[in-house]
Amino acid sequence: MRFLAASLACLQLAAATTANLQHLFVNPEPGVTSLHIPSIHESAVQARRILNLSSIATISTVFPVSHVSALENRPGDLEGASIALMEYYASCGPRSYDPTILAIGIATSFKNACAGSNVTLSLRYHPPTTSHPPADDLYTYSPANLPRYSLIGRIEPLSRAEIEENQIQSCFLNLHPDAQAWTPGNPIHESWWVRLVVEEIYWIGGFGDRAYIGWIPVSEWRSVTEEEVRNTRLVGERGYSTTNMISDEL
Repeated sequence: MRFLAASLACLQLAAATTANLQHLFVNPEPGVTSLHIPSIHESAVQARRILNLSSIATISTVFPVSHVSALENRPGDLEGASIALMEYYASCGPRSYDPTILAIGIATSFKNACAGSNVTLSLRYHPPTTSHPPADDLYTYSPANLPRYSLIGRIEPLSRAEIEENQIQSCFLNLHPDAQAWTPGNPIHESWWVRLVVEEIYWIGGFGDRAYIGWIPVSEWRSVTEEEVRNTRLVGERGYSTTNMISDEL
């Protein structure tokens, strides 16, 4: 009965959707909108820029089907349930498209990952605090119209050579100086450097009549150059244009 009630509620909501709002969360057919919808590659560039601009995301994992340690004091009925927590990350080293993370052995996310869980890192774009939309603009800066996406993949430890050659620790601490307290070798918790090997990307660039919504092939994600990332602009950034993501001031 609860499922039926929820289904009816969804049907009523869909029926109430007005014609001019029907493409807020899906893309229209070609030619339906006069607004420029970024291509998949342009969307990949936007996503990579957000990855570089940000350094905090939400990491999601799934609890394993396994014995629960009494020391953990975890409920015993969480098998298969997901949990999402804040996580520091940084784009370091030659594979900047695979975020670097400082994994802590005691952290739930990494216990789940070590038990075989896939990992999802979710990010959203935050416009500069110095930028403000026009007083009569309800939608441009609406969180529902701003880009957000999820990176789905697996955790892979970094080798000692990778860490040293690419100065991973200094790169990470440049963004998260407080993390010095729990870097590898600290006396508090066991920790190690890992990367999220991105295998799938799901992107919501904004409302569907003006932004791409859907999957970005990992080949597109990896093919984005650092020059493209530097030159593109997102809403609220100086030089942003709705018809051309490349800064007009470059």
